[in-house]
Amino acid sequence: MMIVVELVAVLVVDATNFITASDASKEAFKTATLLKTLNVNALIAGEVSVGKKSLAKYILPDAPILDASNYDEILLALESSREIIVTDIDKSANITKVIKIAKENSVRVVATAKTDFSNDFFSIKFSIPPLSKRVEDVDVLIEQFVSEAAMLFGGDKEFNIENFKPDLAQNSSSLRRQIMINYLLQDIKDTEIISILQNYLGDKLGSNSDYRKFLYLYEVPLINAGLHRFKSQLQLADKLGLNRNTLRKKIADNKNYL
Repeated sequence: MMIVVELVAVLVVDATNFITASDASKEAFKTATLLKTLNVNALIAGEVSVGKKSLAKYILPDAPILDASNYDEILLALESSREIIVTDIDKSANITKVIKIAKENSVRVVATAKTDFSNDFFSIKFSIPPLSKRVEDVDVLIEQFVSEAAMLFGGDKEFNIENFKPDLAQNSSSLRRQIMINYLLQDIKDTEIISILQNYLGDKLGSNSDYRKFLYLYEVPLINAGLHRFKSQLQLADKLGLNRNTLRKKIADNKNYL
């Protein structure tokens, strides 16, 4: 399957980058929309890069955004602002004091955290599921990131997703990085591959076993590509001109990467 890049808008919500293709994200956005009309403190929980900050900005578009680690900046904002956004509040070593001052100064707080935690200060708490549980959102994000790559690097290339396995380890962050890299690599030239490897190896060489140590950089992609294309070790050994036992040994030697 190919995605043909057309530089058109994909499904996004309002002025945020929050995708609402799945039922779970629609419910999260519905809660955020409700919070825009209520003067209450709220906590948005979820893994990294699931859209917590986007929804917080949607709820309080004019509020300063402060990382919980910037304690002094938060104290200043609590003295000068009527509402603030605090990201990663669960990492703060001073949550109790921040909440105490926010209460005293009647400052509205919308915070984000990786996990929910018990605190009566937040009247409304809701979670955003990881992208692995929001398949419809992943499909839309892929289209969005491919369009972004086309605008960034130029052209209107087709993007092959037939064997594409989305990297959702860090949700939209890892997916975006993967798309960008794959978009660049799909028509990369051999001279560019050589240049990349040369830059990678530049400051890593220095021992008398470097040839064997870094041989996997050639063997692993060659074996992986061959197994994917020919589906059997026997056929691959024949195409590479290797004895089948030699190929098996190379697969065993590189098992950590295959």
